[in-house]
Amino acid sequence: MATLKEQGFYMPGEWHPHRRCWMAWPSNAGGYSGQFAEARQAAARVAAAIACFEPVIMLANETDIIEAQTLCGPSVEVQAAPIDDGWFRDNGPSFVIDGRGNIRGVNWDFNGWGRKPGIPFTRDRAVTKHILAREEIACVASPLILEGGSFHVDGEGTLLTTRQCLLNPNRNPAWGQASIERELKDHLGADTVIWLNRGVVDDFTDGHIDLLAAFVKPGVVLALGCDDAADANYTALQENLEIFRGARDAKGRSFEVIEVPQPPAAYNEATGTRLGLSHLNFYLANGGLILPDFGNPESDAAAQGLFRELFKDLEIVPVPSRALLYAGGNIHCITQQEPVTGPA
Repeated sequence: MATLKEQGFYMPGEWHPHRRCWMAWPSNAGGYSGQFAEARQAAARVAAAIACFEPVIMLANETDIIEAQTLCGPSVEVQAAPIDDGWFRDNGPSFVIDGRGNIRGVNWDFNGWGRKPGIPFTRDRAVTKHILAREEIACVASPLILEGGSFHVDGEGTLLTTRQCLLNPNRNPAWGQASIERELKDHLGADTVIWLNRGVVDDFTDGHIDLLAAFVKPGVVLALGCDDAADANYTALQENLEIFRGARDAKGRSFEVIEVPQPPAAYNEATGTRLGLSHLNFYLANGGLILPDFGNPESDAAAQGLFRELFKDLEIVPVPSRALLYAGGNIHCITQQEPVTGPA
């Protein structure tokens, strides 16, 4: 049977026009280090901000429908679905299109970020199949354990990811790098995979790319940076910059690499672990960019200024989202765009 790539399907860049944004309501109360109520409020703020630019569907368990709708407001459509938590980027479908009006949803396998303790994932593992059937979108299953936050694409054949995550024995111990590359290319239409080695310290996701890098457009990449040699993340982030500067994308272009400073270190008061602060964990909407605001006036203002320069045609909307960090993610992690099916 022909692969999705052979059929002409590919995953477009996140700037491709969206039909809507999918989200899921935070539901694992024990996973937020005492910040559960605040995390729900943050998710609601994100949903409402995105809804100013494009339709938003928020999935929620039946018992949470009323609270989710109340906090999100009338601009967000809340739908009932069995879920474990709110990280829809990671356990939801990856949508691919063929530019001729057809769309498919890739259903990767999901194991709760490597079967992390205290993380239920039975319902989240099944939710992609559930919603695709409801929306009458053809579902294409892959046996690869993969979270949506572990890769970025430029829509022109280039895919970014990390070895720390995809080659981790807690995900796909029987898969090698070559076989993983083949699966990614077959399902997402990629031609070139650029591998970073590792992410930041204490990263619950084991090195998701959406904390480390993002595309501005094909050929232009944002990369998390650190200029403090004493910082625990300095070596890894410097290495990532060097990999990007030495790489070429699927079209043979060298990258323009724009360094985005890592915010000042902050820690989970309950566990002592370092929070994964990164302004690269944003959401691109139709005409807007939803940017994390971590409550640090200096670094947040600097990031907002930089993003306004980089994305001049978009409205930059900072949203307070620090509480989400206590469960290991942020704005990009809780959102999943569904592209329109035609060309951009």
